Amino acid sequence: MSFAKLEALGKRLESIEHAIAILSADEATNMPVGGGEKRAEALAYLSGLMHETSTAREVGDLIAAAEAEDLEPDHRAAVAEFRRVYTNATCLPSDFVRRQTETNIRSEQLWRDLRAKNDWAGFAPALENVVALAREEAAMRSDALGLDPYDALMEQYDPGNRTREIDPVFQTLKDFLVDFVPQALAAQDERHAKRPLKTVTGPFPIEHQRELGLSMMAALGFDFTHGRLDVSHHPFCGGVPTDVRMTTRYRTDEFLSALMGVLHETGHALYEQGLPKQWGHLPLGKARGMAIHESQSLFVECQLAHAPEFWVWAMPQVSKHLGDAALGGWEIEDVVASVNRIDKGLIRVDADEVTYPLHVILRYELEQALIGGELEVAGIPEAWDAKMMEYLGLSTLDNPADGPMQDVHWPVGAFGYFPSYTLGAMIAAQQWAAIERAHPDVLDEIAEGRFDTVNAWRRQNIWQNASRYSTPELLEKATGSPLDPQIFIAHLKRRYL
Repeated sequence: MSFAKLEALGKRLESIEHAIAILSADEATNMPVGGGEKRAEALAYLSGLMHETSTAREVGDLIAAAEAEDLEPDHRAAVAEFRRVYTNATCLPSDFVRRQTETNIRSEQLWRDLRAKNDWAGFAPALENVVALAREEAAMRSDALGLDPYDALMEQYDPGNRTREIDPVFQTLKDFLVDFVPQALAAQDERHAKRPLKTVTGPFPIEHQRELGLSMMAALGFDFTHGRLDVSHHPFCGGVPTDVRMTTRYRTDEFLSALMGVLHETGHALYEQGLPKQWGHLPLGKARGMAIHESQSLFVECQLAHAPEFWVWAMPQVSKHLGDAALGGWEIEDVVASVNRIDKGLIRVDADEVTYPLHVILRYELEQALIGGELEVAGIPEAWDAKMMEYLGLSTLDNPADGPMQDVHWPVGAFGYFPSYTLGAMIAAQQWAAIERAHPDVLDEIAEGRFDTVNAWRRQNIWQNASRYSTPELLEKATGSPLDPQIFIAHLKRRYL
């Protein structure tokens, strides 16, 4: 039976993926410096083995044979997802992949050096090569998938997302935010005039912060028999569903950055741990793309941990682990004001919940123009500056390091990725709205540190569906409506005005 053979293949691929994931997480957390060369060799070999195994011609034959079999619905869905993954993995010639990989690696290496020197002129030729190959990739994927070129790139990150649906949603959100940001800043100034923003300077011992983070992870539902928390240069959630590897980073002069990092990554981890174990060896059992994954982390970080009710429960936990004296009289109102502080800035990764979408929409619009050929690399600085001035009133014309050179995504050829960030924030707000409709008292539960209701809803509607549906289908089935920008807009008004 062909489906049984596909399952056996899936188990072999799952084992390789497991090894890659754990070796990669260990490299970022525990590996001694001297282990780097051999670790790179091991990961390169395993990655090559996984690609060769998953893209072999026999796999296509097995999928075709399984498609002809009379299968139960779950198995039929599993074969369909196998087909989607196989088509996306095999539509680029291997010589092109090698050429693109080498070009992107050289570009990233040059970017890391030249961004620090604010040298756009030196970097631009490398980016031109990256963009040229990204256009080639988009054209080949477009032919294979029957999609517009930019949609074919987005398909790699969020299956089912299309510009014809996203463009009007982002336009509505952008039009709102351009006017809303000044209003929200004015409202914030009024609040701070009545209650000045307080800061705390610690010291906050790392071990105390770690214990605080672990206690909150446990309360939120993290399963420590299937995961752990470590330290890394940049927080991430990696590993595999049965062995999730989470990290954060600590500062002793303040505790919120580490704690919010823990909460964000816990959202990712809960999703991974909640995926259906019976499908774990199949593409059907994997997480459904970057926007949905980001929606789960932002659900915990923004929908829960930015809410005053969350801090009604959390502040006693903070005091227990860090001590009242170290908090210097900080109260719930102070920490809520701190986590919800908004400010216009140049850097996307430092942006707040209100201004962040404008950073993403700017990139989304520019990279569509780049892939479509309406914009060339030479014109990026001016186009970037014009949009940054229009959206946030800030100029980057003489500062490319904090403008188009600030992100790693374009230097490594990751076009189509950026929309996932803001789509994730919007999806998180839409999920929260659906939960509140179904459970009107859910905020009272949050104030008591009870997260069973929100986890049960997400487990049933998001986690257990894994990759059974496309991103838009999954959202509509979970919340009862397609992506609706008005839900996110209402959330921002409620919180920041």
